Amino acid sequence: MEKATQKIQKRGTTYLRDYQASAFLIDRIQLEIELEPSHTRVKSRLFIRPNPSVSRQNILRLDGEELELQGLWINGESLQDSDYELEETQLLLTKLPDEAFELATEVLINPEENTKLMGLYVSKGNFCTQCESNGFRYITYFIDRPDILTYFETKIIADKTHYPFLLSNGNLLEQGDLPDGRHWVKWQDPSLKPCYLFALVAGQYERLEDHFITCSKRKVILQVYVELGKLSQADHAMDSLKRAMRWDEEIYGCEYDLDLFMIVAVSDFNYGAMENKGLNIFNSCYILANPKTATDQNYTSIESVIAHEYFHNWSGNRVTCRDWFQITLKEGLTVFRDQNFTADQTDPVVERISDANVIRNLQFAEDAGPMAHPIQPQSYMAVNNFYTLTVYNKGAEVIRMLHTLLGKKHFHTGMSLYFKRHDGQAVTTEEFVKAMEDASGVDLKQFRRWYWQAGTPHLKLSGHYDVQQKTYTLDVHQSCPETADGSEKKPFMIPLAVGLVGESGQAIPLHSDDMAFSLVDQSTTSGVLTITQPEQRFCFTGVREKPVPSLLRHFSAPVICTHDESEHDLLLLLAHDEDKFNRWQAGQSLFASWILKKYEAMQASPDQMWHIPEAGIKAWKGLLQSKQLEPSFISCLWFLPTEHYLISVVVPGANILQLHRARCSIRHEFATALREELLELYQSYPHQRAYQFNRQQVGERCLKNTALHYLLELDETDMHKLAWEQFERSDNMTDQLAALSALNDSDTPLRQKAMDAFYQAWCHEDLVLYKWFNLQSSSRLPYILERVKSLMAHKSFNKHNPNCVRTILGGFAGNLLGFHAEDGGGYYFLAEQIIAIDVRNANLAASLVRPLTQWEKFDTERQARMREALQYIADQGKHLSSDLHEIVYKSLPR
Repeated sequence: MEKATQKIQKRGTTYLRDYQASAFLIDRIQLEIELEPSHTRVKSRLFIRPNPSVSRQNILRLDGEELELQGLWINGESLQDSDYELEETQLLLTKLPDEAFELATEVLINPEENTKLMGLYVSKGNFCTQCESNGFRYITYFIDRPDILTYFETKIIADKTHYPFLLSNGNLLEQGDLPDGRHWVKWQDPSLKPCYLFALVAGQYERLEDHFITCSKRKVILQVYVELGKLSQADHAMDSLKRAMRWDEEIYGCEYDLDLFMIVAVSDFNYGAMENKGLNIFNSCYILANPKTATDQNYTSIESVIAHEYFHNWSGNRVTCRDWFQITLKEGLTVFRDQNFTADQTDPVVERISDANVIRNLQFAEDAGPMAHPIQPQSYMAVNNFYTLTVYNKGAEVIRMLHTLLGKKHFHTGMSLYFKRHDGQAVTTEEFVKAMEDASGVDLKQFRRWYWQAGTPHLKLSGHYDVQQKTYTLDVHQSCPETADGSEKKPFMIPLAVGLVGESGQAIPLHSDDMAFSLVDQSTTSGVLTITQPEQRFCFTGVREKPVPSLLRHFSAPVICTHDESEHDLLLLLAHDEDKFNRWQAGQSLFASWILKKYEAMQASPDQMWHIPEAGIKAWKGLLQSKQLEPSFISCLWFLPTEHYLISVVVPGANILQLHRARCSIRHEFATALREELLELYQSYPHQRAYQFNRQQVGERCLKNTALHYLLELDETDMHKLAWEQFERSDNMTDQLAALSALNDSDTPLRQKAMDAFYQAWCHEDLVLYKWFNLQSSSRLPYILERVKSLMAHKSFNKHNPNCVRTILGGFAGNLLGFHAEDGGGYYFLAEQIIAIDVRNANLAASLVRPLTQWEKFDTERQARMREALQYIADQGKHLSSDLHEIVYKSLPR
């Protein structure tokens, strides 16, 4: 790669402060779409009127890209060339009637060549759409913004043999056959919706049908469409949908409003799924599952994503967002809802650990990086770049904090008020917070800072026990590091959940007269401190022994909490804290301190040894043998903090490869010390039984396979054989893939034997094949870059499928030994791939570049090489998409 020299230039930026309502409204749209792969004809009739709340304007601007205009008519009269201006991204009409009018357009589009997978495109011979955020403009001319709420009527015409199913939003009105072998259907959506919720699917599918009886005794037809030959993999999706519908009625009183709900699984899809009204379109990886093809984690993800998209019917569709700065209004709220649904279906503590890990391992880094933004961004160059962990997952944590601060009763009253007050409207986050205020009577003025302040707050805590007064004083200092936007950080409103644990392990009752303290529900030993000031002091009375504080229980806020805790204190919390999340957190703190000590010893001298204290080995031995804890939770206790978390929070600027070796050394030391116990536990679980996806079996498989992975750290021939035997005899994908994954980092002939057998068995099953790609690209064995290049030249690799590309390049970017190799070759390779991908799929390219944007966390040499790779991308200049340009521009020093 040549040395980069070109300075990247800033492009146009959209600001929240500049929002203005549209001068025109579109009451109805009638679409007629004649489907052909290379020349689809789209006829549109828009019923437009001036917006009475906006000053009269004489120019109507319609969004449209890559459309071949065939004709324009206003009130039935054809327009002349002088009556309009056609720009690259807009159609401008200057001669407009004074009152409401009908605008008809006719365009040609080429779905077959649409590799960006936005708008209308072809996937495995079938037509499908993706319109959020700005995809509708690739189908026809429209005012493409979320506050234009419209009634849709859609007529679809296509060859009946090739496209027997023709689907769109709403209710099926009419259908018929044409004499030329084509057929047609007409759909009408009775609900107002923005154009980003428009959907169309046409093609050959198999259909699973069922029904659901709502709380008002209405019958709703449920249909799941999958590609031919995949019907046996649709049952779990249907079951998940029915449970989500019932849960939303029972918890939120939200009943489905149409008579038909459809889901379609699509192979080529940029995202996880899309909540189009009545016709959800899903990435097939979040629909297809049976025990032989999908892991327990796949089953859980399907359950969660189906719930998420269904819950959008209220939090996103019936109440939608006014503009794209409000994405968290629908996404953060709906993530919170789907997290709680999943918690109710599985182990709630394990789910909470999973949710917190997303924040700690990934979102904290986003807050500290060049793309840092609040959950309600104030500006963007490309809106697609703000479908982020901050907007989604941190947004969900903000909703969770509201639930904690207001209490369950007031929170649910607020939700009901929000839905009732704004049903059928496009609103902002302010309307949501105002509904919560009105329902609870709580002043949330300071809490609103979570919406417009970027960054991760830090809480520094210190405690003092007065043995004479029997009091425990807790001092809290809050701050927020500077973020990329350079904005001032004012104190946040933070719910800090706390408890006190005695030396015997018993929970100590909490007593405090502080107005900022409240007990949790009916508990006397768990409470919440409301942090609002830079410094606050809280005093607990009647504390009869010196306590160990249990802080940030259940991860009550997305903050980094530091407190001087001794190893003794952490071991006590690990063994006895009544808050299981904090038992896990104590283990994570111990692991982090031991990895750091191991790392520092390695840095001082390669020959210098540091070993885990005996008390630590004993503690984890006890956890391994516990009969009181659920297997899934025990498994969580054995997962070490990731290198990304450590380098973001614990040791910024560390040598990532040395840190990785220190972490691996800790795993190896545990495996060596507890070899017999791990082996005994592994052998105690049945290896041949009928697969069931339930809480008990999932937990047992997880713990068994965790033990297997630790045993493979020993790199012993017997352990390699153990993994091979599990691989060979497994009748479910969870156990088979776990065995293959355990072998993946071992330099043994059995690894390649297993890889070859897996490919031969699953080479015709795309989603399973992608697991094979991903494992190889993430292996710790040498020559990983050469292996990744060979995978991308493999006959089964599909460069146009986002899932396939992500499994290899995403796996490689997470491969510390390969991606962060000393020579920087991994960075340059990724940069070259991103440039090539950007030409055909900007959204995918932008998602893949993010690992390079975290360069500031690493050592000096890697920082320089990662910046060079970013600059290499920047040197493509005007050829870069807006999506990729924004990220690269903000990531390079200016």
